[in-house]
Amino acid sequence: MEKIICRIRENSRLAKVAARFMRVQSVAMVLGRTIHLHGASRERFLSDIAWMRHEACHVKQYQRFGFFGFLWRYFAEYLRRGYYNNILEVAARAAEEDPAILDNIEII
Repeated sequence: MEKIICRIRENSRLAKVAARFMRVQSVAMVLGRTIHLHGASRERFLSDIAWMRHEACHVKQYQRFGFFGFLWRYFAEYLRRGYYNNILEVAARAAEEDPAILDNIEII
């Protein structure tokens, strides 16, 4: 499988909006192959293997469904089941324990 190159964007305005919406201090969110951070540094994110795996799963979900396909599924699931029970989030939480999820991901 081809390597997926991801970027990290610190102090993201989009992630800041997500953090406010979710009422949390720090958040990571993925749009395509970019991991947007708010309230966390690149170093903190990269030192948390479970967090990296979680977001890598979302990157792979974008690859599988396409940019708009992922957003559509995520939003529909959010409306249907909420954040915690959203099947895309359930899969990402499961990926936190999967060392292989990072095999073809390169974060630059």
